[in-house]
Amino acid sequence: MRLFAALLLPDDVADALAREVAALRGLPGAEGLRWTGRPGWHFTLAFYGEVDEEPLPELRDRLERAARRTPAFGLALRGGGRFGGGKALWTGADGDLRALGLLAGRAEAAARRSGIETGEHRRYQAHLTIARSRSAVDVRPYVTALHDFRSRTWTVDELVLVRSHLPRSGMPGEQPRYEPVARWALGAAG
Repeated sequence: MRLFAALLLPDDVADALAREVAALRGLPGAEGLRWTGRPGWHFTLAFYGEVDEEPLPELRDRLERAARRTPAFGLALRGGGRFGGGKALWTGADGDLRALGLLAGRAEAAARRSGIETGEHRRYQAHLTIARSRSAVDVRPYVTALHDFRSRTWTVDELVLVRSHLPRSGMPGEQPRYEPVARWALGAAG
């Protein structure tokens, strides 16, 4: 199954982002982007790809330990940027980015120690993808529009293991489906 570790947004923060995305979709050229649907809004901490059943129990145990060892922390959505020369548009994070990066590192280490290959290690950059394009698009107007965007700060209090189901129908605009398969409270070690 295709898995990743993530942080999910509270409903009111997702509502604030939905209002911002609706405004962005009104900008010229917005139809040239594939907009990520609300169910796809999350901060990926570590992407595991296709994972066999065999290492799953150990991965779950290690993620639980990572969650227990990480105290709850404050986070907010803030601003925006682009990757891949304009192929991805995202909003970023503000708050305790040190704790966020630490949790991302622990989620990645949990996979490696469970025998799951995570690919090339890169420095974690917190982002939530809101749109993509198959070819480079000038997303600078969208990044500029996101400049002053900031959600309220919420307390991140759980780590979630998520399964993604890729689109299979071939229908234009079909989005992946995301299914939380396990959740662990942060800081449960006491």
